[in-house]
Amino acid sequence: MSVRPSLRQHPSATAPHEAFDPVTLEIYWSRLISIADEAAAGLVRTAFSTIVRESNDYGTVLMDRNGNSISENTGGLASFSCILPRTTRAFLERFPAETWRPGDCVMTNDPWLATGHLPDFTLVTPIFHRGRLVGFSGSISHSPDVGGALWSADCRELFEEGIRIPPARFLREGRRNDDLVEVLLANVRVPRQVLGDLDAQVTANEVCARRVEEFLDDVGLDDLQGLAEAVHTRADTAMRRAVAAVPDGTYSTVLEADGFDDQVTRIVCTVTVTGETMHIDYAGTSPQIDRGINCVLNYTHAYSVYPVKCALDPFTPRNEGSYRALSVSAPEGSILNPRYPAPVGARQLTGHLLADAVYGALAPVLPDRVIAQSGAAPSMRAIFSGTDRNGDRFSQVLFATGGMGATPHSDGLSTTSFPTNVGAGSIEALESASPLLVWRKQLRPDSGGAGRFRGGLGQEAEIEVRSSTPVRLSLLSDRRDHPPLGLAGGAPGAGSMIRLGDGTVPHPKSRTTIAPGTRLHMIYAGGGGFGDPRTRDPAALARDLQDGYVTAAAAETEYGAE
Repeated sequence: MSVRPSLRQHPSATAPHEAFDPVTLEIYWSRLISIADEAAAGLVRTAFSTIVRESNDYGTVLMDRNGNSISENTGGLASFSCILPRTTRAFLERFPAETWRPGDCVMTNDPWLATGHLPDFTLVTPIFHRGRLVGFSGSISHSPDVGGALWSADCRELFEEGIRIPPARFLREGRRNDDLVEVLLANVRVPRQVLGDLDAQVTANEVCARRVEEFLDDVGLDDLQGLAEAVHTRADTAMRRAVAAVPDGTYSTVLEADGFDDQVTRIVCTVTVTGETMHIDYAGTSPQIDRGINCVLNYTHAYSVYPVKCALDPFTPRNEGSYRALSVSAPEGSILNPRYPAPVGARQLTGHLLADAVYGALAPVLPDRVIAQSGAAPSMRAIFSGTDRNGDRFSQVLFATGGMGATPHSDGLSTTSFPTNVGAGSIEALESASPLLVWRKQLRPDSGGAGRFRGGLGQEAEIEVRSSTPVRLSLLSDRRDHPPLGLAGGAPGAGSMIRLGDGTVPHPKSRTTIAPGTRLHMIYAGGGGFGDPRTRDPAALARDLQDGYVTAAAAETEYGAE
């Protein structure tokens, strides 16, 4: 049975959000989110790599015909869903709306147009209804390989980091662009997985497009524009109301990170609140460096506005309207807005710190809304690539994570990603897809910063290489020399460490070759604590001791327990 929209008598004369009664708008909005979720399910079920199937490194978004996001899948990466509309609008500049045809699909992995580094492929498909272009479906997923120097942080320019695909048609009216695919697959180590994941993205986009056509037929709408404007207006109104509740003023902080070798990097974050708008500026931040920890402006924007959304308006579903009241700027040529062709392969090592910077700036004025710094930001990655015992190439990433910072009301979550949303996934899946054996993966006692509320715990992982030939290892980590700081008197979390089984300490942001039988020990940072540790509830401390989260020695020295 069709459900018709409840429109006022003259909807063209009303504001977009007034054209739908609240109940109808909520029903339609929820259904659009479910469409993005169904697209995501299609991607996960058909993907070849464990990066998508197990580690959640993807996103799906439904957009209107102008490339503005309407809904996104609930479990995807917030950075992807925030960036994908920007990429789609860049596609529309290259391929005007009138040139798109049913069955087309455009792709890119250009870091400056898309998500900031080459391993992420963005694919966008047009949605037609009754012969008219009504919107776009888009997906992003992290590819298991893009050639070049593995996923690494030690390259000196973009060209070393892999193959770059400018905006190009992956499909033309349903037919694959074989020339493009041939060039791409000739440059990657695991072509079957790479192509399988791209085809899975196409599937996800097609699922979204079909469901939108069905939705429009069911509810009797000709296109998505009026509904898109309605949900954008609602989201925008909610965010502006939340920002307006923050006292006007300028708030600043400085965050230091490990950088690369002796190049310690500084993020200077200034947040200015004026009425119902907020501007986040990074003037004074370190200049770009000749290593791959630079973070393009798209990614800087995404990981600046998303933590604000979490703090001020966590419950309104995200879409284009959620971020209209927020603006972001960073000096060109800085690590947060580098010039092409700067290396950007490990941009998350800088970008994931921005939530901590934004919250540090807002802490004096919003002490009940922010969290302490997280050991999960940036998370530590290990990329293994080589040949298994059958002579087949493999490329696998361990997506484990540290602990979140404590909140003003509760302990931080242990081994939980933030501000990203990736996860380690199944260890059994990792082992089945590669000659790797995980000997242990366990919580790290005393790693959460002491406080009235304790920081989340990091973890320890021990992985053995069981191939018959040497394996290439690329490490991406931070928080070794600059552990996550606490807030309001809370103590910092424990820093990260990496070592090999023989005691050798590898470079935390470089590639190396390790021999068969080598064991890698990865020790993840814990989150910062919140509040004076000596005011912690004795019952909570007793539970920590019983559970092994805190040792007796730490209870005495950090919390003053007798």
